[in-house]
Amino acid sequence: MLQKTCRDFADAELVPVAGKIDRERLYPEEQIKKMGELGVMSVAVPEEFGGPGLDYLAYAIAMEEISRGSASAGVIMAVNNLYLGSVMAFGSNEQKHKYVTPYTTGEKIACFQLSEPGNGSDAGAATTTAVDKGDHYVLNGTKAWITNAYQASVAVVFATTDKSLKHKGITAFFVPMDSAGIARGKKEDKMGMGGSSTSQVIFEDVIVPKENILGGLGSGFKIAMKCLDGGRIGIAGQSLGIAQAALELAVDYSQKRIAFGKPISKLQAIQQKIADMALRVESARLLTWRAAWLKDNGKPYTKEASMAKLAASETATYCSHQCIQVLGGMGYVSDMPAERYYRDARVTEIYEGTSEIQRLVIAGQILKEYAA
Repeated sequence: MLQKTCRDFADAELVPVAGKIDRERLYPEEQIKKMGELGVMSVAVPEEFGGPGLDYLAYAIAMEEISRGSASAGVIMAVNNLYLGSVMAFGSNEQKHKYVTPYTTGEKIACFQLSEPGNGSDAGAATTTAVDKGDHYVLNGTKAWITNAYQASVAVVFATTDKSLKHKGITAFFVPMDSAGIARGKKEDKMGMGGSSTSQVIFEDVIVPKENILGGLGSGFKIAMKCLDGGRIGIAGQSLGIAQAALELAVDYSQKRIAFGKPISKLQAIQQKIADMALRVESARLLTWRAAWLKDNGKPYTKEASMAKLAASETATYCSHQCIQVLGGMGYVSDMPAERYYRDARVTEIYEGTSEIQRLVIAGQILKEYAA
């Protein structure tokens, strides 16, 4: 029922505007509010805190269907859920009521500020500092590649409270985005995902009360790594949505395009492409659902989340590429969404951990298993 609800919503509300919001770099405010009403902006949040109380399998399915309609809407949804997941996993009851409930409806959204201009995949090398001033901390530094930066009302910000401890000295803070001393950089002009804002966020002597610490002093790196595991399931779902959209477009076009007196879907070269696309989509989908099932059942899922994210993101790139090949010249123009799928797919192999990082995580987990 959730899958059908999200697909119907995507077809009615997202597909018609997806090209426009990407091309004109428009934040889909109306659609995000409606997604909040559907419950997909807070899928796994319990009803007690304003969410629908579903699980991560539901989240993966919802992410796929929303992203099939608009990858921009999908990434806005993904980051809001990533933020909420961090609070639900590590926040106090009081913090959950304060920092979860207002961000479940789509009226307000949040962001997750881990990356910096110089740290990239090395999340433990944070240079943003938080200096203890007695009853509060003072934050200074710059965060980079922050999705939802321009629309977010609050952020979980990772900063170093003790440089001598390296990654064990990183602490996570709730920071209202209207705090004095916060500035946003220019909106990045990105290859894809044009409907979501991405920018640097600069902190200059930003005062943060001590009660805004999430999960305890020095717990930031642990929070980030645990939440990224869950976030990778979401990005796998997003990637599947892009791949599925590309597959559907390729199939539809191949049945309508006549060449040599018959639809090109009758040509074996086209059938080979469609078969390979469908095989990769179904394989990645099963990996994604398996990772979600493991998380929902309290089992270790770090390796499986990385496998799902790696397989699904590379499937999105592959399928969008093949979709353009099937469409030929029509795939290269913006009259058709194939070129947008290709541009949107490309970042799925980069954010939430690059494909190279996923392979390192997978290998590390396997080597541990066999050494035990």
